[in-house]
Amino acid sequence: MVVFITIFLSLYAAVNYYIFVHGWQALEGLHQLKVVYFIIFLIAALSFLTAKFMEKILSPLLYDILLGIGSFWFAFMLYFFLSILLIDIFRLTCLIFHFHPAYINQNYLIIKHLTILAVVIIVSIIITAGYINTRIFSVKTLNLELRKGSGNLKELNAVLISDVHLSPINNGANLANIVNKINELHPDIIFIAGDLVDDNAQILEESNIGSALRDFKSKYGVYAISGNHEFINGIDGCVKYMRDYGLNLLRDSVVIIDNSFYLVGRDDRSNRQFANGGRKTLSELLKGLDTSVPIILMDHTPFGLDEAMNSKVDLQLSGHTHNGQMFPLNLITKMIYEKSWGYLKKGGTQYYLSCGVGTWGPPVKIGSPSEIVNLKIKFVE
Repeated sequence: MVVFITIFLSLYAAVNYYIFVHGWQALEGLHQLKVVYFIIFLIAALSFLTAKFMEKILSPLLYDILLGIGSFWFAFMLYFFLSILLIDIFRLTCLIFHFHPAYINQNYLIIKHLTILAVVIIVSIIITAGYINTRIFSVKTLNLELRKGSGNLKELNAVLISDVHLSPINNGANLANIVNKINELHPDIIFIAGDLVDDNAQILEESNIGSALRDFKSKYGVYAISGNHEFINGIDGCVKYMRDYGLNLLRDSVVIIDNSFYLVGRDDRSNRQFANGGRKTLSELLKGLDTSVPIILMDHTPFGLDEAMNSKVDLQLSGHTHNGQMFPLNLITKMIYEKSWGYLKKGGTQYYLSCGVGTWGPPVKIGSPSEIVNLKIKFVE
């Protein structure tokens, strides 16, 4: 945990310094505006850290305000950083190839002022569009066949969501909209593949964020697993929170649904990092199960996909990646994970890796939707 925080703070400080210095230089000659810039930048850059490190002494209203400012700042940070980086690359190219447009040289101060104005306007438009995108829930229908006998069931209308990230940012009103959208699909069962929460349970309870979880309607109920954010925010409190709202939380455990298929839920692999624990191997969880019965596995972080294939799991459901959440971070997740988002088949095992219905940090999505997945499953003998 200490290593994680140290790396995060170091990177956060370095990126903010890079952005601040370039913005300060771009405001050359605008002395009063520089003062305003300094104040706004300081508030934006420190809001998230202040909210997280001083949450116990802040009033709920001030906490929510600081968290909101700080969360949006992550999105501004990313696109300011990329914009400045592109400008620096252009300037370096000009120096290397001795290409100095006369108009820029003759109007250098004006060009600097116009550039910073253009960057702020363009980034603001991108982030506004990204915020609107997070509040438009996209339903993706996926037709699947599981080639095993299914007991009482021949078909299953299931809904998968992941990475809701409940917080004062992704709040109760947002959750209610998600629940209503899911209920319109009349699911037989609902799967939540980790990272339901993005704050500690006490804050969620104090703000009454979560009551809509009781409004889910499905024949077999709602089944959830832990993600890394349940461990980051205190696994014991999060487990109680989820169960108090009627969710069936599977922690390295297996249930059989209507004598027709096994549902396996794994603890997230971050258990070891944040709770000094561990999790059972998949072979331990599946030991003694009737292999003629379909097996559906929920495992939040989609590493080691071959493990499910080698264990003859029929369907694995995961989340975590957000598909990068904001372009071009999806290019990084595609390098890290075998599959960053979408459907995959390996051997006899099918996978669906959701890009999530919510967001971490800024409520901004660019390049992927806020996704609800309607799984139309047929069990074929």
